[in-house]
Amino acid sequence: MTPGSVHSRTASAVAAVERAMAELRRGGIVVLRGADGSGGLVIAAESCGPRALQRLQGLAQSAPVLVTTRRRAEAIGMEIPPHIAGSMGETNKPITLDLPQGVPVDVILRPHEAEGAGRHVALRHLSRPVASHAPQIAQAAIELSKLARLLPAVVLGPLSSDPGNNRRDWSREQDLIYVDTADVTSYDETASRNLQQVAQAHVPLEGAENARILAWRPSDGGKEHLAIVVGEIDPTEPVLIRLHSECFTGDLLGSLRCDCGVQLRGAIAQIAQQGSGVLLYLAQEGRGIGLVNKLRAYELQDDGFDTIDANEQLGFDADERIYAPAATMLTRMGIKRVRLMTNNPEKIAQLERYGVEVVERVQHSFPSNGHNENYLRTKAERAGHLL
Repeated sequence: MTPGSVHSRTASAVAAVERAMAELRRGGIVVLRGADGSGGLVIAAESCGPRALQRLQGLAQSAPVLVTTRRRAEAIGMEIPPHIAGSMGETNKPITLDLPQGVPVDVILRPHEAEGAGRHVALRHLSRPVASHAPQIAQAAIELSKLARLLPAVVLGPLSSDPGNNRRDWSREQDLIYVDTADVTSYDETASRNLQQVAQAHVPLEGAENARILAWRPSDGGKEHLAIVVGEIDPTEPVLIRLHSECFTGDLLGSLRCDCGVQLRGAIAQIAQQGSGVLLYLAQEGRGIGLVNKLRAYELQDDGFDTIDANEQLGFDADERIYAPAATMLTRMGIKRVRLMTNNPEKIAQLERYGVEVVERVQHSFPSNGHNENYLRTKAERAGHLL
């Protein structure tokens, strides 16, 4: 295969996943095909309307099932039988449930966990978990839902094994989006490697007037990551950097529930004081679960869950962020050795995994403001942050 054809295949794979994400977000059906020939029709549970569900039931070759993560299943009141719980491993591996009858799927997986009549009615219709017919399809379906920034819960309509490419042709005939599971599971890494700088401008900042902002767009055309470059960096020396994941509530609105806003402004001020450095502003709101799901997690925090448990109650991992985009941006800026402003050891490990040497960790923490004490305590005690 020639380099040009490899690039074309990569671009095609990324585009297929992007189209599938958009289709899930609008409540449509996506066809998944596994490397072993297994297949399934998928609808996101939270946007599963009656018409789409009826169509899926008509196309599926056996009864549809509900797939979510084990932690999510427990959160909505399921008792997980030991023979299934024991085979799940991690709490957020997919678990398959019989599709409930007589109540809309989106009601079953309503994000808010408050006690109420609606929730109890829904739970009466839930049946016990069943063994998954195609674990590869179930896993990819959950990953695709997460990539779309939707709750990790889907309705899955099984399809018979397809040893060839008939599934793709059948999908076209049915006017359905088609995607391979391998492209879903490799999506983050593939899209990260294909970041391209698309714009830059001099933007004087408060406390850092000699600053430029470089915009980097992923090959799927999704949200851009930004590099805020202060002063003139010397890539032959370790560069002072900060990896900052976007936080609409903290960065823009000044929310006191977290320490993101003060970390952002404090990092720019510290870089300016030293004379030069880079802050990478990464498009992964809410530790990678998106703004809507972050607000859902806030509701759960108001009910007594900490920031980690709230994410997991929704079915996500405690932290869904990736740092391959950051490593790609740094490498393409000629930066291979850094002094990293962080309290999170995982950021160090991730950068080094992708070939960026962290020669020093620079402490970067701020006092509690009276509203985020529990948040900071959870980061230190449960996430291993060095506060």
